[in-house]
Amino acid sequence: MPSILIVEDKESLAKMLMTAFQAEGFETAWAENGREGMAKVKKGRFDLVVSDLKLPYHTGLEILEFVKENHPMVPVILMTAFGSIETAVKAVKEGAFDFITKPFEPDHLILLVKKALETQKLMTENMILKEEYSDNLEFPKIIGKSPKLMEVLENVKKVSQNKTTVLLGGESGTGKELVARAIHLISPRKDAPFIAINCAAIPKDLLESELFGHEKGSFTGATEKKMGKFELADKGTIFLDEIGDMDLGLQAKLLRVLEAQEFMRVGGVHQVMVDVRVVAATNKDLEDGIAKKTFREDLFFRLNVFPIVIPPLRERKEDILPLAEHFIEHYCKEMKKELKTLSPEAKSNMTAHPWLGNIRELQNCIERAVILSDREITPQHLGLHSIGTMNDFSENFPLEGGLMEVSGRASKLIESKLIQKVLAETDGNKTKAAEILKVSFKTLHLKVKEYGLE
Repeated sequence: MPSILIVEDKESLAKMLMTAFQAEGFETAWAENGREGMAKVKKGRFDLVVSDLKLPYHTGLEILEFVKENHPMVPVILMTAFGSIETAVKAVKEGAFDFITKPFEPDHLILLVKKALETQKLMTENMILKEEYSDNLEFPKIIGKSPKLMEVLENVKKVSQNKTTVLLGGESGTGKELVARAIHLISPRKDAPFIAINCAAIPKDLLESELFGHEKGSFTGATEKKMGKFELADKGTIFLDEIGDMDLGLQAKLLRVLEAQEFMRVGGVHQVMVDVRVVAATNKDLEDGIAKKTFREDLFFRLNVFPIVIPPLRERKEDILPLAEHFIEHYCKEMKKELKTLSPEAKSNMTAHPWLGNIRELQNCIERAVILSDREITPQHLGLHSIGTMNDFSENFPLEGGLMEVSGRASKLIESKLIQKVLAETDGNKTKAAEILKVSFKTLHLKVKEYGLE
């Protein structure tokens, strides 16, 4: 429930407001002067502040400035005597949500508070949508019936009701973000924001600012104050994908947030309090990272409170065809095409395929097949060239031509498969893929173009 801080030096008025707010289901706290009000803002996390304009030690305007400095999204409503209306109007121009003139009916203030909270919620949602381009915020549809997937979903149900930190493991493309969204959307935090950020996709020099925000002028290009993902996710969930790629220095700051639920913006001087549930994910062996001193052991133990490992698609073959049919329905609807079916041969090929890129590879395969096929999807439309045993390889691989020609053809096929696998594991990040493959970015770019892997 929303929490409100009342900063008012008259005890009788403060108690009357607390009683009225509590009757509406709000949590309340009281500060009897400006100094105490600032201390409580700094120590606690409130959804809204109601402050008198004239206070001992610090004025309502100073309270407003302090709140906006530390919690830009928290609305402030000022209470003022009739003679100070001009000052109150000035305060609104400086960031106050509104002001109310004494004496007033509590119901009038309650309506103002509800309006402010609703406006704050809409502003936060708009910022999140702008940051995330979030057409993916719909309820996640996790497809499958295999025992291994059912075990994952059972663990999701158990952990979702708590604030426990979750570490999702598994290969790239297995659907870790989908599971993270499910944890959020069946939790008590479902009405608050879900923010996802890929730690590997953002340069380490910018990642700290993305996570924790920055103050104006804190570095070249910081022309205004910016809220970070942790502030946007307040009362909700933040999903940190590819946590194993985070810089060691930033890992220390993340550990502080997990332990104390507070952080400092880049260039800031005040701690920012948040209430955020963290779900992290990795396709790396973090214990190996600890041994190599690229990942902090204390952070690993703080993240690994409730580990969930999502099995690769090849270990839950029962889910391949239901997932394929789901993607066929999705892309046929998106492309406004008649619903297509899978031929028996296509089903057999799909079940036998190793799916090194997991669900992401399957999704891309079906999208291509829907574009190419008429009514029935056949193996030709799928374009799968599985490399299984040597016998399967020799039976399916064209052996016409001389030794050098056949060797070159086989080399290209294996190259293509390896590049496809690494690109799937890095979410299409060619710079990172080139490092893993130990080739230059230019070489990888030419190979991708040559093999039609764009």
